[in-house]
Amino acid sequence: MLRVTDDISIADWEISEQFIRASGPGGQNVNKVSTAVELRFEAERSPHLPGPVKARLKRLAGRRWTKEGALILFCDETRSQARNREIIRERLVELIEKATHRPKRRIPTKPTKGSQRRRLDAKKQRGEVKALRGKIPDT
Repeated sequence: MLRVTDDISIADWEISEQFIRASGPGGQNVNKVSTAVELRFEAERSPHLPGPVKARLKRLAGRRWTKEGALILFCDETRSQARNREIIRERLVELIEKATHRPKRRIPTKPTKGSQRRRLDAKKQRGEVKALRGKIPDT
């Protein structure tokens, strides 16, 4: 059981981990030991996540969200399988925690009279500068 918040905790059956060989430094060890971790979280089928949290999690996940509704995370930062496993679980908790926060609704505002006046004055001034660049008429 993975605890996210007081209300949300993830059951073990919702998470599956697969260990694969990592690329990068490690010498011969990298060819022998599967240290990289691929975590798959069945978010769409999860009874522990409310609907709005699932929707925000899907938006936050981006390309890591599959068509089946699973969230796939990958970690090969360290040479230790156990440490990579800890890192990936922490990332999952952080992502779900971020999805629990409801974004503040934006209230559209009108520009102030002063800002509108300043904008129009600046446009007039710029227009005058450009008008003065023209040819001088013969008198």
